[in-house]
Amino acid sequence: MIEKKKQNKVKIAKFIRYKGHTSKPEIAAELGISMPTVLQNVKELTESGIVEEIGEYESTGGRKAKTLSITASWKMAVGLDITLNHISMVMLDLKGTITGKKRIRKNYENSYEYYRELADELDCFVEETGTATEKILGVGISIPGVIDQSRELITRSHVLHLNNVKFQAVSQFIRYPVSFENDANSAALAEFVHRERDAVYLSLSNSVGGVIYVNRGIYAGDNFKSAEFGHMILEPDGKLCYCGKKGCMDAYCSARVLSDHTGDSLELFFQSLESGDKTIREIWNSYLSYLAIAVTNLRMAFDCDIILGGYIGEYIKPYMVELSRSMSGCNMFEQDALYLKNSRYGMEAAAVGGAMKYIEAYFETLS
Repeated sequence: MIEKKKQNKVKIAKFIRYKGHTSKPEIAAELGISMPTVLQNVKELTESGIVEEIGEYESTGGRKAKTLSITASWKMAVGLDITLNHISMVMLDLKGTITGKKRIRKNYENSYEYYRELADELDCFVEETGTATEKILGVGISIPGVIDQSRELITRSHVLHLNNVKFQAVSQFIRYPVSFENDANSAALAEFVHRERDAVYLSLSNSVGGVIYVNRGIYAGDNFKSAEFGHMILEPDGKLCYCGKKGCMDAYCSARVLSDHTGDSLELFFQSLESGDKTIREIWNSYLSYLAIAVTNLRMAFDCDIILGGYIGEYIKPYMVELSRSMSGCNMFEQDALYLKNSRYGMEAAAVGGAMKYIEAYFETLS
C-alpha cells in the first residue's frame, strides 16, 4: 500500500509538471485515479510546496476547478558542459525551464587549478542567478568522452585529451551532488525527456556522435558504444580521421571542418558565409553534401526523426532548406525531409540534459 501510494504521488506530480497547468478532475480522468486519492495527494504536494494553485478554470456550471501547477522555484538544478575551449552553465527550475545561462571561454586543463576555477565559476553563476544554495538538487556535468559510470571514470576523451580521469578529480571542489554524462547522451536527454516517438540525435560538435532513442529509452548497444556515427565511412580512402581510419564522418561533418577555416571560430565562419565569402560558401556546400549523405543513411537505417544538435545544430536552422535539397538526390523513397528536426536547446542542450537528470530524478523520490 505504501508503494502504491508513492507511485500515485509520483504519477500525479509528473503529470502536473508535464501538463504545465491542470486541474484535479483532469488528473483523475487522465490518470484513471480516484478523486479521493487525487485530492489527498494534491493536498500533500501543495502543503509540501511542490504544487501551487495559480488560478481557476472558466466555469462550465457549478464550482470552478482550481488550476494547479508545479512550483517552479521549489527546487533547481545546474548543468555544466565542459568543452575544450568553453564552459557552458544553465540553471533549470522544477518545470525544466532555463532561468539562467552563461558561457565562458576557458581552455580545458586536467589540473588542480582548472577544477578549482570550475567550482569558483559555478559558485559565481549560482549567485548571479539569485538561487539559494539549499534549493539546488545537484550539478550534472557533460563531458565529450566515454563515461564509465560503474567505475566513476572518464575513460577516454579525444577532444579533451583525457584518459582514465576519476569523476572525483573533476568535481572535488564542487559543494553540490555531482553526476557525469557523455555530452551526446546528455543533450539527447534534454531533447527526448518529453518525447513519445523514437528518434536519432546527431551531435555535430568538435567531434561527431549521437544517440539512438527507442521505446522511450537510449539504446546503449552490447558494449555501450552505440551511435558512434562519427566513425561511419562516408568516403572510402578519404580524409584521415583521428581514430586512424580514412573517410569517417567525423573528418567531414565535425564543427572543426568549418571553424578551422576561420581561426577556430564557428561564429565567424557563419558570419563570413552570410556576407557572401565565396571560399567559405564552397566549404559549406561541400559540408552540406556530406551531411546529406550521413543523414540519409541514418534515415534509411532507422526510419525515424533525425534531430540535428551540437554546435552545428545551433547555426544550421537557416540552412535547412539547403540541406533538404542536398538530401533529395540521396533518398529516392521520400519526397520531403519532414523527419529532419532542429535541436530545441542548441548549444545549451548538453548542459540542459545534465541539469534535467536531477529534475527527473527528484520526482521519483517523492513519498
